[in-house]
Amino acid sequence: MKKFTSEEIVRIALESGASLAGVANIEDLKKAPAFNVVTKMPEYNGVGTYMRDENDTFLPGVVWPEGMKSVVVLAYYHPVNEPKLDYWFDGHTTPGNRKLMEVNKKFKEIMIEAGIETYPLHYHIEKGGIFLKDSAVVAGLGCIGRNNLLVTPQYGSHVRLRGIGLNLDLQSTGPSGYDPCAGCEVRCWEKCAKGVFAKKVYSEEKLGRAELPGRVGNFDRTICNIQMKEDEANMEPMELYENSEEGPINAIKYCRVCECACPIGK
Repeated sequence: MKKFTSEEIVRIALESGASLAGVANIEDLKKAPAFNVVTKMPEYNGVGTYMRDENDTFLPGVVWPEGMKSVVVLAYYHPVNEPKLDYWFDGHTTPGNRKLMEVNKKFKEIMIEAGIETYPLHYHIEKGGIFLKDSAVVAGLGCIGRNNLLVTPQYGSHVRLRGIGLNLDLQSTGPSGYDPCAGCEVRCWEKCAKGVFAKKVYSEEKLGRAELPGRVGNFDRTICNIQMKEDEANMEPMELYENSEEGPINAIKYCRVCECACPIGK
């Protein structure tokens, strides 16, 4: 098995087509906010709640695939002027996610050829995934912003993430200490028509961490989920590709107001 440094792994990920990439060691992820508070969060029926086993039974905390020691976080840029990358087409994943899958596949093939064992990670936490935003912070890609999204120096919040596990005990490439929100005058919280950030719903006392959703505990994922359900109900037929033989397919345009309100990366 060939040995790699974290920097070499990042280089290979970028050469595989990722817009950004970083490495998060499992031991560092265990200390990250989301991985620590997941079992303390109030009941929620949307995407990204608790880890579950193959019988759909809630698990007491994060469970790693046996042998996985590091996670490579891959980011792909979603420009605001290319909204179609983020549309969910009926029976298909988003075009942007397909790009990430291609990057992931190419990177994985290189690792396997080098004798490195890889571990596929589901996008959804409750289906065996990881908290990608926290993982990206540990990997040095950026910080969690006031909009409760990852904010990167290069692209702001206009990135989508995937992770792939490795059996290499690699050093984390972050966190970077980057924080554009501290002096930002853009009131991204006020842009949300649903008032997702209107009041504090989490506290340091209840979660046992100073790092809170929306930075001060004012991100209400239940209200955000209502907006997502409305977006799903308002799907409309669109062409998947310019020369698609399938014809128009129903597409969901999920709200990106809090993402697009951020001035970073524009």
